[in-house]
Formats: sequence, structure tokens, C-alpha cells
Amino acid sequence: MDRISEQPFAIAFGTLFVIVMLRANATYWLGRGALRGGRLSRRFAHRLEGPTMQRAQRLSARYGVIAVPLSFLTVGVQTAINFSAGFTRMPLTRYLPAVTVGGLMWATLYSTVGMVGWAAIATIWSGITS
Repeated sequence: MDRISEQPFAIAFGTLFVIVMLRANATYWLGRGALRGGRLSRRFAHRLEGPTMQRAQRLSARYGVIAVPLSFLTVGVQTAINFSAGFTRMPLTRYLPAVTVGGLMWATLYSTVGMVGWAAIATIWSGITS
């Protein structure tokens, strides 16, 4: 994160946007792959049936395409929402615009406020360890 925070805003924003798009779309496709079957480990099967996934599926079913971009403003539900979008086979024509909006919001948040917070944590940490 230090390397990203030292870059001009446009480069930091672009880098973070690419990272979040790769991560979110990979999670979506993992959800699609899980739906196709295959043998799941007990641990993975438990995750698919766990409370976080059930919450994500309820949000996805209730709010549809709105849940994907809003998940980028949360902590702990984002991955589950993207996975459940793939698992429930949300059409790419709905998912891609939604994930793009969410990725733009996430990259904006992290390249502005997030970088300031990261710098503060790094400063505090260096003071503690010195």
C-alpha cells in the first residue's frame, strides 16, 4: 500500500480500480464454478451454507443488482455478495455494470480517505516499533 499511496492520485486510483475489478470478477467466476458442481471440501461446503453466504444471498435476492455496488462500501460482505452473484448466475449484462460502479466507488474511497488512514496507521506503527 505504501507504493500505491506514494503515487499521484490518477495512478493510485487506476491501480486500485484494476485490483478490485480483478478480485471481484474472479470471485464472481468462482461462484459460477461452484454452481457447476464438482466435489467440495466440507469446509468449503460449510462456507456456502454459512451465515455470511446466506446473508449475501438474501441481500442479492432482495436488492438484486443494487447489492453488488453497495457491497463495496461494506466490510465482510463484499466477497460473499460477488460470489453469490456468480453462484446465483446473475447475468453478466447486469453484473458487469454493477461491479464497475462498485469498483469505482471502492477505488475512490481507498485512493482518498483510505490512503490517509493507511498513512496514519503506518505513522503510528512506526512510532510504536521505534
